[in-house]
Amino acid sequence: MTQPDSYLYSKEHEWLKVDGDVGIIGITDYAQDSLGDIVYVELPRLGALVKQFASVGVIESVKAVSDLFSPVGGEVVEVNTELDADPALVNREPFTGGWLFKLRLADPSQRDGLLSAADYSALVAAEH
Repeated sequence: MTQPDSYLYSKEHEWLKVDGDVGIIGITDYAQDSLGDIVYVELPRLGALVKQFASVGVIESVKAVSDLFSPVGGEVVEVNTELDADPALVNREPFTGGWLFKLRLADPSQRDGLLSAADYSALVAAEH
């Protein structure tokens, strides 16, 4: 699965899709594939103020427990409650239905420190 070109990516394998002043955040296909079957997702609480690249939750799979980082800072305005009942949605639809949370961007210029789809693909290729 290829990364959507319109998204931005972190070196920690999270993606960001910007819609106005709101950022939608999830983990990449590479990340979900590396983790294996996801069985639990702990997301930040509504209203939480998160800092760029700070740990904001946990993703647990049958193989590992990994911290979840936010690629940008802001206030959490929505979490994907569907993941409570079906955390494997992150495996099946990492770039669509498996999104994790949305936040109101504190500083839109933080996007400048993220990777394009091409740069992220090069990063993943270098890790293999």
